[in-house]
Amino acid sequence: MLTRSADPPPERAGWRDATRGGWTCRDCAARRLLDAGQRQSAAEPAAAPTTDRPPAGRVVHVGDQAEGIVADATTHVVAVATRNPYELVLLDANSGDVVHRTPLPGQLRHLQLKAQGGPVLVPDEGAGRLIEVALPGGDVTASVPVGTFPHDATAAANGTVFVSNEHGHSVAAVRGGKVVQTFTMPEQPGGIETIGNTVAMVDVRDATLTAYDADKLTQLGSVPAGDGPTHIVADNEGRFVVVDTRGNALLAFKDLKPVGSLALPGTPYGAAFDRVRDRMWVTLTGANEVVGVDLAGAQPKVAARFPTVRQPNTVAVDSGTGRVFVAGAADGVVEIIDP
Repeated sequence: MLTRSADPPPERAGWRDATRGGWTCRDCAARRLLDAGQRQSAAEPAAAPTTDRPPAGRVVHVGDQAEGIVADATTHVVAVATRNPYELVLLDANSGDVVHRTPLPGQLRHLQLKAQGGPVLVPDEGAGRLIEVALPGGDVTASVPVGTFPHDATAAANGTVFVSNEHGHSVAAVRGGKVVQTFTMPEQPGGIETIGNTVAMVDVRDATLTAYDADKLTQLGSVPAGDGPTHIVADNEGRFVVVDTRGNALLAFKDLKPVGSLALPGTPYGAAFDRVRDRMWVTLTGANEVVGVDLAGAQPKVAARFPTVRQPNTVAVDSGTGRVFVAGAADGVVEIIDP
């Protein structure tokens, strides 16, 4: 039986309207530091405490330091990255069995799908390459040098893949197996996501959200994005929802305009979106929890909360079944939750 944590207090429910109550750049601690000429480091997941409750779901051991996970609703395969050795481990999403291990040249922290059914986009930080791994078999089908320390990658509707090179201070656009454009303005690129042919990237050092046009290969603009943003998802309402890890909140943007925020204490970090159920799953690394936030309409709410394995830095969801997968970096495991 699943163990559900207590629901959040009522006052935390719902977006805080960004058009009222003085929500401006001056409300961001990170922006105040930048305006003062100071520079802060990127926000990181909390060092998770020892677990004091059993995890809600089944636990499968996959390898050392499991971090970076994605689930495919077409093949029902889950891909998770491990270290020592560096591998992409493929799991059967229903049974939890390991079905394949693909060797990798270096470490990584985030995974996305290029399309439903695969391949998996693997930004290999150690190798400086974008690797594509086919599903369900696990064969490497492409490997492109993209820059220094690629952190995350996302595919636009036209097939262009944008890669955020965290320590290369750049975003690379890949078409036809080669880099066709490199944007060099970011300070420290982090999470990246797409809606159609609009790509949005979180700069984790500059605390901004920047948008790009995947057709014209141009930058559209940049806006402040909280106290310490790290990752991002795109919802069904055309919004980019940013995880503000240092600010303990979710921040919603539409057309690069802030449209609301939701307090989420616990050092939120990893995120995934279930398009069928209109639910965003977010890991709380300071609490060893994962929460499901319903994003339908204008008033989101925390609808589910579960205890997890230790150090839940990344999360995935199979939108076909609604099943949630949490990668536990501390013990090299994947937790499988049926909400």
